[in-house]
Amino acid sequence: MTSQDHFAREWVEAWNSHDLARILSHYDEDVALISPRARLILGVADGAVRGKAALSDYFRAGLAKVPDLKFTLDRIFAGVGSVVIEFHTNDGRHGAEFMDFAANGKIARVIAHYAAG
Repeated sequence: MTSQDHFAREWVEAWNSHDLARILSHYDEDVALISPRARLILGVADGAVRGKAALSDYFRAGLAKVPDLKFTLDRIFAGVGSVVIEFHTNDGRHGAEFMDFAANGKIARVIAHYAAG
């Protein structure tokens, strides 16, 4: 199992635990996330969330919106200093997140994508 495989599996398990501290442990303090879900949940036009404190607020709001959220890991695409995690959720979304790692091994940048339709 590669480090990206291990990371992806732990990331999904953290989300499925709904433990916000465990989820956030994967992210760098200066993380930048761009997601259509951020646009929907936070109402930010560019879909951007910057910094771990803002990310915590976003994730907390997302978990409140879908309190029974469950991720199922579909595929892992390993890169050099990055990973793409493809998943589906119990509320019908199918998505993939590109994650770029900082030198400390934490996620520095995320670009989330969701299947249309």
